[in-house]
Amino acid sequence: MMATFLRSGAVVLAVTVGLLGATGARAADEVVAASVPASAPAQVPLPASAPVATPAPAPAPSPATERLQVSDPYIELRTGPGRGFPVFFVVARAEWIEIELRHTDWFRVRTAGGKMGWVSRQQLETTLTASGATKSFRDILIDDYLSRRVQLGAAWGRFNAEPMLKIWTSYRLSETLSLEGTVGQVQGKFAGADFWHLSLLTEPWSDQRFSPFASIGMGKYKYVPNASLVGATTTRSKLANATAGVNYHLSDRFLVRADYSLHTVFFSDTHTNEFRAWTLGMAFFF
Repeated sequence: MMATFLRSGAVVLAVTVGLLGATGARAADEVVAASVPASAPAQVPLPASAPVATPAPAPAPSPATERLQVSDPYIELRTGPGRGFPVFFVVARAEWIEIELRHTDWFRVRTAGGKMGWVSRQQLETTLTASGATKSFRDILIDDYLSRRVQLGAAWGRFNAEPMLKIWTSYRLSETLSLEGTVGQVQGKFAGADFWHLSLLTEPWSDQRFSPFASIGMGKYKYVPNASLVGATTTRSKLANATAGVNYHLSDRFLVRADYSLHTVFFSDTHTNEFRAWTLGMAFFF
């Protein structure tokens, strides 16, 4: 009986150990499963997108140019804007050129073959436009006259019935106001005189071809009697002047000028003398 009891206990013990082993293995599997993170869903690779073509930037528009056709047997291209520059290329009749730039009366042009040089306005006046008409520079000449800044001129006339020469230069401060400097010489029978004055000149209608003006100024007057005269003494005095005149735009960069002036010479505090003068001359502007 004792043997039967021991045998039964051994069986129970074996069954118990087996149950504990199965439970431990299942628990271990659960722990391992909990410690392993859930795998991320598989990512499907996207098809490689074709490169998008980027449009090239549009070229900047070139400045407006004017095309002209050569009608003379040829025109000469120079390396610079002036007759002192050498001729390096000749454009034949019926070929086309483009005007790119202007400098006074010279124009930089480009040929159909890419040659670039300077041509005088006189040569371009014989060319033809795209419509077949002769090229006109009238508007350009008027623009030059309206935008003039500096003026240089010379004139001949009479200073109290004595012959006189004078030169002047002026700078335009505004459309109607200029600063002018004048130097003159009078050569009389018994005496001569030199003078200069700086004047403020107003020209109300400076945009007109026929343009009147007026000016006032101050300067110096030098009286030089002939050395043969008894008691001849050179005198230096202050000078005031008032002038009225008119300018007439002749052509290109030239104008004709006529004026009438009243010069007051202050020989001393109590002695003054007035001289009247008129002159006719020509000026160049730029």
